Amino acid sequence: MLIDANAQRPSKKRKDTNNPSTNPAPPTTGGNEQQQNNNNQPPSGYDPLANLPITYDTTSNDISPKKSLRNDNAFDKGSLTQRTPLIYEHLRWDDALYAEKVWRELDLREKMNKIFMYEAVDDNGSQIFVNMLMKAVQTGEVTAFSDDRFTTPLAIADVQQLTSGKLDTFPIYDTKQIDKIVGWNVTRASFDAKSVTRIRLKEEWVFDRESSRMFVRILGIGLLKTEYIPNTTKERGTSSLFWVYYPDLRPMLVKAEVYNPKNMGQSRMTWEELFESRMFSSYIVKSTLDNPGNKMIRNYINDPILRLLEGENIKEKIFNFEQDLWSY
Repeated sequence: MLIDANAQRPSKKRKDTNNPSTNPAPPTTGGNEQQQNNNNQPPSGYDPLANLPITYDTTSNDISPKKSLRNDNAFDKGSLTQRTPLIYEHLRWDDALYAEKVWRELDLREKMNKIFMYEAVDDNGSQIFVNMLMKAVQTGEVTAFSDDRFTTPLAIADVQQLTSGKLDTFPIYDTKQIDKIVGWNVTRASFDAKSVTRIRLKEEWVFDRESSRMFVRILGIGLLKTEYIPNTTKERGTSSLFWVYYPDLRPMLVKAEVYNPKNMGQSRMTWEELFESRMFSSYIVKSTLDNPGNKMIRNYINDPILRLLEGENIKEKIFNFEQDLWSY
């Protein structure tokens, strides 16, 4: 059998100069430059300022007051700082013939409640009531709660987060090139006590048949945050920031004086005396009287005028219950 030697060798194809598919053209210089420029272009959505350093400045108001180095009064007020609240009279459950809880709101913009917004500073710090309440919470003197039943305590950091303002971002420019941004500075607005225009009280009215009189005991004080319709100054509603247990707050209130602009013949009363004497203007927003659904008045009455009338009706029922027990 004869084997052809040429058959075992692979045949080499000759390049066809006339066929462009078999002879690709060498890359040109212009093509390399175009490919290099495409690789240097940033992808879509790329932000060149995203990787700049960010510094946070979230300092809040200093709650430590600056005390006067001299006696700032013409008389000695040392006894005021040593006052303690009077102990409540003990009420037995068996003697509570009648008991109803009432929630009421104080609008601090009303004329009678202007003393809550007294803008002054003394050795105890700011005299605005909201600032005094915030100081007691931040120093740990009282505990803040998230609800009016005082079931969930809040940490001081949580309270600061609830009351602090929004974060604002500002660019940091180069000192040599004022049009060049070298970083970002994030600041948080400090708490403004004037932004709180309403506070809420939770109290209970109890008729003690042993003494044949009606008692009212404040149980809690809550700060309310006013919510506005976006891009308007029209109020949409209120939400609770936190609550404090009023009996825990009494030792602080008994040492703080209330601004008294009218009565010059009487020494200034304390905040504890103001609340116990009920020298404030308020309106009822909820009660346990004829309220099996445990709803706020605004949830079943839409008209604001009728809400006020319903609150007055609740107050009248409580008053008449005590009066009807007497016979003349």
